[in-house]
Amino acid sequence: MEIIRTITAMRLRLATENNTALVPTMGNLHAGHLELIRVAREKTGAAGCVVVSIFVNRLQFAPHEDFATYPRTLEHDCARAAEAGADIVFAADEHELYPVAQQFLVEPSPLQHLLDGAVRPGHFRGVATVVLKLFNIVLPQVAVFGKKDYQQCRVLADMVRQFNLPVAMVFANTVRAPDGLALSSRNGYLSVAERLEAPRLFALLGGIEAELQAGNRDYAGLEAAGLSRLEKHGWRPDYLRILRAGDLQAPEATTTDLVVLAAAHLGATRLIDNIEVRRVLK
Repeated sequence: MEIIRTITAMRLRLATENNTALVPTMGNLHAGHLELIRVAREKTGAAGCVVVSIFVNRLQFAPHEDFATYPRTLEHDCARAAEAGADIVFAADEHELYPVAQQFLVEPSPLQHLLDGAVRPGHFRGVATVVLKLFNIVLPQVAVFGKKDYQQCRVLADMVRQFNLPVAMVFANTVRAPDGLALSSRNGYLSVAERLEAPRLFALLGGIEAELQAGNRDYAGLEAAGLSRLEKHGWRPDYLRILRAGDLQAPEATTTDLVVLAAAHLGATRLIDNIEVRRVLK
């Protein structure tokens, strides 16, 4: 596996490739990232080229967030990426990707202002800007993202569609620990006691899914009850919503494809999760 650190070298290396998959990451790779790499390899086949980008993107962090302390483990990440089947790790530094202050920014659709965007203003602008940069550098035919960041998937799918980008977007299922906790680099911030409590978030979403499948259409009531249960166990929720899966808008009673999304703080750690619900109406 190759490690490439400059845009010029990256473009030169990929000049003759015509079947490239990109897996954008911020590093600190875990089993969830490795699954994205394996999915990318399946999409390209043995003859294709799988590129994993590793870059902690300042633009998507608010001033009070964990940009400075976000784990940076490049040597470890490269070893894991190679084991999972990556051909190239693109590990450009900040000056390489942002040689001057970034004044041209991608302004996503109004979807950017909901959910995570409501509590992290500008976050999706930063995500979309760096992903568009990576697409322009790597020119992938396929890009693979994880569904744990469900809203991000929808925002980036909108970007690809509206800019007519020739990139097939693949969204891979969330990888979980045996107790249900969605794998995340930020799980490492949890204390021992918090790690034992953390699976409650996914369990709660699963309970709401069961209610929906049983015919409960009181979306507001389910949301309020779920928020209350989290708060009773010491969580500080940002949101818990039941929305249409395709566009993250308010569902009707007859909506069949739903997604339940939540974000909440457990101690100093902010966790997000979601579960898709496909109902058969009775």
